[in-house]
Amino acid sequence: MAADARNLTGESLAVRPPDARPTGAGRPSTAHLNRTAPPPPPAPDDRTAAFAAPARVPLPDASGPREATTRLIAHGCWHPSADPAGTRVAFICDRGGVPQLWTGPVDGEAVRLLDDGPDPVTEVSWSPDGRWIAYTVAPGGGEHTRVLCVRPDGSDRHILAGAEPGTSAHLGCWAHDGSAVAVTVAVPTAVPGPDATAEAGAPGPGPADAHLPAPWHGGTGHTQLLGPAPRTDTGPELPSPLLTVGPTAIGAPGGSTAPATGFGDGLSAYLVDPDGAAAPVLLAVEKDAATLRVCDLSRDGTLALLRRGPRGRREAVVLRTADLVTTCVMPVADGDPWIGSFSPRADTLWLRSNAHREFAVLLAAELDPEGHPRGWSVGASREGSDLELLRCARDGGSAVLAWNVRGMSEVEVLDTSAAGRLRTEAGTFGRPGTEGDTSGRPGTEADPGPSSRPVSLPHEVVTRIADAGPRLLLALSGSRRRPGIWWLPDGATPVRTPWSSRDEDAVPPGRPPVRPVPLRPTARDGLPLNGWYYRAPGRAPGEPAPCVIHLHGGPEEQERPVLNPLYHEILGRGLDVFAPDVRGSSGYGRSFVDADLGRGRFAAIDDVADCAAHAVLAGLADPARLAVMGRSYGGYLTFASLVWHPGLFRTGVAVCGMSDLATFFEGTEPWIAQSAAHKYGHPERDRELLRSLSPMSRIDALRAPVLAVHGEHDNNVPPGESEQFVRAARERGVTAELLTLLDEGHEFLRADNRRLFRRAAADWLQRHLSG
Repeated sequence: MAADARNLTGESLAVRPPDARPTGAGRPSTAHLNRTAPPPPPAPDDRTAAFAAPARVPLPDASGPREATTRLIAHGCWHPSADPAGTRVAFICDRGGVPQLWTGPVDGEAVRLLDDGPDPVTEVSWSPDGRWIAYTVAPGGGEHTRVLCVRPDGSDRHILAGAEPGTSAHLGCWAHDGSAVAVTVAVPTAVPGPDATAEAGAPGPGPADAHLPAPWHGGTGHTQLLGPAPRTDTGPELPSPLLTVGPTAIGAPGGSTAPATGFGDGLSAYLVDPDGAAAPVLLAVEKDAATLRVCDLSRDGTLALLRRGPRGRREAVVLRTADLVTTCVMPVADGDPWIGSFSPRADTLWLRSNAHREFAVLLAAELDPEGHPRGWSVGASREGSDLELLRCARDGGSAVLAWNVRGMSEVEVLDTSAAGRLRTEAGTFGRPGTEGDTSGRPGTEADPGPSSRPVSLPHEVVTRIADAGPRLLLALSGSRRRPGIWWLPDGATPVRTPWSSRDEDAVPPGRPPVRPVPLRPTARDGLPLNGWYYRAPGRAPGEPAPCVIHLHGGPEEQERPVLNPLYHEILGRGLDVFAPDVRGSSGYGRSFVDADLGRGRFAAIDDVADCAAHAVLAGLADPARLAVMGRSYGGYLTFASLVWHPGLFRTGVAVCGMSDLATFFEGTEPWIAQSAAHKYGHPERDRELLRSLSPMSRIDALRAPVLAVHGEHDNNVPPGESEQFVRAARERGVTAELLTLLDEGHEFLRADNRRLFRRAAADWLQRHLSG
């Protein structure tokens, strides 16, 4: 279950003004943060605002040399962020046994641990002035995170946001002068649910599915994604959700009137001075949600780019900071939260968007001095491929694009100085296949548009792109290599940083990693599926093997050809692994992602059986020795597959999976509930659908032995979901075991626990699939 959030209410952002307004005719720079008066407290009856601005909490310095307690030779490095000169990199590395904050030179070996705490680090960002490194940690590995800051020498370490009890904080962008960093603070709200509202005499909630997106109507699972309901008060109603332009304040009338859901978080976006000299500045508040991120600020601080909205309905919002007026709203793609940026003069906005398209493209908007778009154009697109990552250079002259081509990455560097030559449609943006559609046509025959050059990759998948002055940094991962950081000298072939793992360190000697091959199953209803098949070493061609069907989480995640130590462990026991992308996975278009909504989830459960059948018919898998395994949403599919197809699998391993959607909603975090309600159904209005989709409702059909694995601090999918399934299985005489990993949350991040999990799962599978 992804921790990303949905906003069931569909309501617009609510604005809380900062403590002082800029005066004079000009518009403010980030210098307007240098104020000492605190922001006004929220009104007593305002339950959507944070109860306090982020509080600075000093921590012990991280100065002085420090060695990790555990040294892993085969470690991973990821999430790079460079200093302004591009000579040093802050990054996340697990060489100490848990993901921690490290720094090191781009072309040297002397790395340094900056935070040796036990809490996993999840994001890192070096300030543009080089004075601070901001990073996010997850205490106990759970879903509540904090934003910390530290000097590059390890001094002045402190909690910037998220220290208050019950809150969670998320990292946004830096102001370009380094005077402030954006953070989002999440505080649980106490908004009455629809039942309480009705009891109080307020208007009823309307149709039972009023809060759900259009694809839910009919509940067939066959969908067409077109974004949220259109809204504009600057002209006639748009024929479809394109964008909002004009002087519309965030939170103004015109947004969705769907009722509050009764669960969710209040999100407050602040600009925070890491030096603590100025009071935090509140940009915006959104209630009953957990998705709000400040992605970019213009160089002069007058415009902010925010990302908000639920999964499948993300939006880019351009906010004018002087008066907190929204000048533009455009649908954007899921996936990487860093959706785009402004050009240095803020006269162009670059976005990664799939508005009215199956696949994400690079969009460009020419902005007027007030931040309103004059027109839209397509800077780059690829048929059948998503633009997955976008990084614009600091000088505005180029952008690095990473395309997802059936799970593998292709990277190109685009000359964005030619933005003015792009085909522009003033005031509109065409639908695919219409006269105004510019997809695939960044220019004309006489004016071909911006040029690009490809980048040769040593790994199959790019996970992050970072600008490092004259260089580029790429976080890469592949089927035969540990995650590492590579740098691009003058546009040449990428060079591995000396502190990233070497290829020979990926796995112990004598058993090289297996490169998977793609498989293309077809579901029983004709929907094409995809996946990667890993053949155990030493298996003769044409010899059917015991096979584990492994299912990813999300559901919107995608199986990628990257080194998975769990697969390596299973393959070493002589078992094959088939990792498919069933309907609901990303990477194959918006319709495929939404094909499991509503009652379409029953078809997703059948997809698992159809993938197993494909592996058998291809002569790869032994039909008498099949197992199913998955984590998070994949754990749910594992439970479901064992009770919907009880004669197909000999055993199953469910990791952090939901077994009863009703108890899941009762125990999960509010923002997880928001997300899940979009994917599965509302816990009240869609109660019967959730009951019929729950594996516990069919527990009497269970025949195969099952191993459940869970982290003790998982507040995404509570451990009780595994406990109740194992208990019910045992009551019915079915072999069932539960492995609880201490000091872990929804993700297993500590080296000793990861090793224990891999070995326990492989032992279980080998025992039940042998013979």
